[in-house]
Amino acid sequence: MLDSNVEIDRLNEVQLREFTAALIKDLKAKQALIDRLTHEMAIIKRLRFAAKSEQFNTHQKSLFEEDCDADIEALTRELEPLRQQTSNAQPQKPKRQALPADLPRREVRHEPTQTVCTCGCSLKRIGEDVAEKLDYTPGQFTVERHVRGKWVCTQCEALVQAPVPAHVIDKGIPTAGLLAQVLVAKYIDHLPLYRQESIFARAGFAIPRSTTAQWVGSVGVALMPLVQVMQAYETGNCQNV
Repeated sequence: MLDSNVEIDRLNEVQLREFTAALIKDLKAKQALIDRLTHEMAIIKRLRFAAKSEQFNTHQKSLFEEDCDADIEALTRELEPLRQQTSNAQPQKPKRQALPADLPRREVRHEPTQTVCTCGCSLKRIGEDVAEKLDYTPGQFTVERHVRGKWVCTQCEALVQAPVPAHVIDKGIPTAGLLAQVLVAKYIDHLPLYRQESIFARAGFAIPRSTTAQWVGSVGVALMPLVQVMQAYETGNCQNV
């Protein structure tokens, strides 16, 4: 019986060593990827602010800067989860510009499917969380006000709230419709972001091209799984998807 315990202890130690070795290998691989992406970002930033860009005319320079900003944002999106996995650093919360009060607003309410607690008591609504998203239909901006009511049980003090709806850019202001508008206009209608900035300004809310460039980069990263699936179908490797 004692020998069996010793054997188990030895086995657990071996497993622990294998797990530690695998963990170290994984961390080294992620750090190598972080270093590569950081290097690529540094190159793009150097090109973005290099003196060579001054040789372009105004329109060429705008297009060049838009593509650089989109690439930088895409790399940033890829780096964020890797850096969080390899360190305990807390991600910085971006500062969001307040949406104009004069834009039309449409409320989208998210409430629990039932207002009865698991203990059998009725829930009481005590407040709500509101998140505003910027939407766009050709020629007009609107604001979606996502209202999530807070319900609490007065007996067991359980708090119930509808989950946060999924968005393409987490905690960002654009709706999927606005993002689709920007990308379709840029890649299908061949409208550069600096021209879209002027179009949006006439609609009542001038979105800086640096912001829309970040959106383009973020959407590019979000669409990568779909791109990989499409590539797999084209090459006949569907079984690996």
